[in-house]
Amino acid sequence: MRLANRVLIALLSFGGVAATALAEVPDTIGQRVLACVACHGEEGRATPEGYLPRIAGKPAGYLYNQLLNFRDGRRHNAAMSRMLAYLSDDYLREIAEYFASVDLPHPPPQAPAATPAMLARGETLVRHGDADRRLPSCAACHGHALTGVEPAVPGLLGLPRDYLAGQFGAWKTGLRHAQAPDCMAEIAERMRPDDVASVVNWLASQPVPADSRPAANAPEPPPMRCGGIAQ
Repeated sequence: MRLANRVLIALLSFGGVAATALAEVPDTIGQRVLACVACHGEEGRATPEGYLPRIAGKPAGYLYNQLLNFRDGRRHNAAMSRMLAYLSDDYLREIAEYFASVDLPHPPPQAPAATPAMLARGETLVRHGDADRRLPSCAACHGHALTGVEPAVPGLLGLPRDYLAGQFGAWKTGLRHAQAPDCMAEIAERMRPDDVASVVNWLASQPVPADSRPAANAPEPPPMRCGGIAQ
């Protein structure tokens, strides 16, 4: 058989295989969010050792708000903004509900990278806040177990130390915003660098409880108004 004919047959065979493969790709939300898991880990389960956050199991309302924030310019990440630029609100809600429904075990936390005194200060701020500086506790909004509160408050455990620090920095410098009133921007502005370091190091060193689901209700009335959260 002439070489040209063999090449033509090979190309036609490859084309048939490719067409069959394309036809067999399932049209499911799991298939359509593969672009997300490329960065956030399989099924959205990013580990504490990197920078990008785990999104599996976060409250759907929180994930939806963040997708809106990236799409609409309140949060800044070039890759996220490009991927979301032309997606509708309904599609973003579908993505959020998909990842919120994923229930996966968490890996062990990062080893502490702070002194015992810093960790103790971090726990105090997280659990009790600092009334003299008008700093509410993290637990007042994020739940006593720090696993978040339905429908839109995220958990704080199981996140990378660098990611947590980066978000405080973004709020302080105005690179991250939420729907008004932006309560986290106010809180971050009141925190000193040593406060941030203490809170971030303590949170990153804590194990996620076996029941990592967000609480159904806030433990108490929120200490301040926050945009994107029903109050």
